[in-house]
Amino acid sequence: MRLLKSTFLACTAAGCLLTLATPAAAAVPAGNAPSCVAVWQTKGIVTKTGYARNDCRYRLRLKIKWARGTDGDCSTVDPGRTISSKVARGPRNFDGADIC
Repeated sequence: MRLLKSTFLACTAAGCLLTLATPAAAAVPAGNAPSCVAVWQTKGIVTKTGYARNDCRYRLRLKIKWARGTDGDCSTVDPGRTISSKVARGPRNFDGADIC
């Protein structure tokens, strides 16, 4: 019984450590675009696509930012419009949108 109790306590402690580590996976994309630009990504089987929607009241020049490779093209984005950039899945991470 004592062994079972100590094993349960060890598993409970390990579970707490795993729970504390999971929020890091939900990090917010970086980038120097203003806060009125919404950014998100979708993942497919072979590719992933980054998006940036201009919710500002003015026109912006934006590009999608990817880690470990080439960023998306710089585009003029009118208010309410969205740009996207598609890359192969792998070590590339979506880093949000930058002003260009």
